Amino acid sequence: MMAAKTIAVGSDDAGYQLKEALKRFLEAEGHTVMDYGSESEEPVDYPDVALVVARAVARGEHDRAILVCGTGIGMAITANKVPGVYATVAHDPYSASKARTSNNTQVLALGARVVAPELAQTLVGIWLSAEFGGGGSARKVGKIGDAERELMNGRAKPTAARRRRPKKAPS
Repeated sequence: MMAAKTIAVGSDDAGYQLKEALKRFLEAEGHTVMDYGSESEEPVDYPDVALVVARAVARGEHDRAILVCGTGIGMAITANKVPGVYATVAHDPYSASKARTSNNTQVLALGARVVAPELAQTLVGIWLSAEFGGGGSARKVGKIGDAERELMNGRAKPTAARRRRPKKAPS
């Protein structure tokens, strides 16, 4: 059994059932779970939930967080907008492990439409029991933090993708 942690969970309507199953799993493993919604399968926009959870993680209120939507992708994108938060999507054990050991993620996003409940529990267990390994990864993760601070201070230049203007369609 892994060391007990304080875990935030959140989902949109597509992830509600899987989130509920993961809450039961986490509590059975001895973790303290804080549920940020959704409270049912009624429609809710994933960015609303992901931002609240990610901000709580950034403030240090939780050791880790698990977000669930249809694919996990939207939740991860949104959570990664919060400064200091590293979120990942994982659909396989290797990625779940590396997300922690090499990338120091605090937020795991899962897709209820692509990951069965049993696999989700396995991924969560792997991710929660893994710790950041440092080593060569520490330098790389440090560069991510440096880039984030630069971007927050307005010193970074827009990427080439943002500088390009869409071409007008021929008339």
